Amino acid sequence: MNEAVLYARYNQAGNKVIFSLLDKLSNEEREKDRGSFYGSLSGLFRHIIGGTCFFLGMYKAALSGNAAAVKAISAIETLPKLPEGALSEVQWKELESAVNAADSSYTGMAEALSDSDLSLPVKIEWYGGNPASVPLSFMLSQLVVHNTHHRGQISQILDSLKIDNDYSGIDVAFLGK
Repeated sequence: MNEAVLYARYNQAGNKVIFSLLDKLSNEEREKDRGSFYGSLSGLFRHIIGGTCFFLGMYKAALSGNAAAVKAISAIETLPKLPEGALSEVQWKELESAVNAADSSYTGMAEALSDSDLSLPVKIEWYGGNPASVPLSFMLSQLVVHNTHHRGQISQILDSLKIDNDYSGIDVAFLGK
């Protein structure tokens, strides 16, 4: 198994745990402004999902020669736009299908990657155009770092609420799949 698959499965498992933990909170607790850049716990979680979709969208052009990867990524294009601001209880429950779809797209794309795909250039619009592109392997790492960073923010808030949480480790069982 390549590392991209390992990290995609880690991402998916972490999102399932977080959704489950946040789902046990009242809507008021989930939506309360916690002082983070994204405000609430649900805002942070939606940013993780939105970030996943953003990064996958960046990868699509680079992977145009890999039909299976493009097909997996294309599945996120039909997702409704993630709502902004405070969510209702109904909107929160609807978010679960978006999370599952984004994670399935990520995992499907990762499973379709070949070793040579990892060196494909992904165009980026930051760093002032220098460089204009970076290898897909670098951008895959950026996705993992981005999501881990925001999961850490969620963890810190849950810690302050005295809610047990542990979704930081990569399950070694993923290596055997």
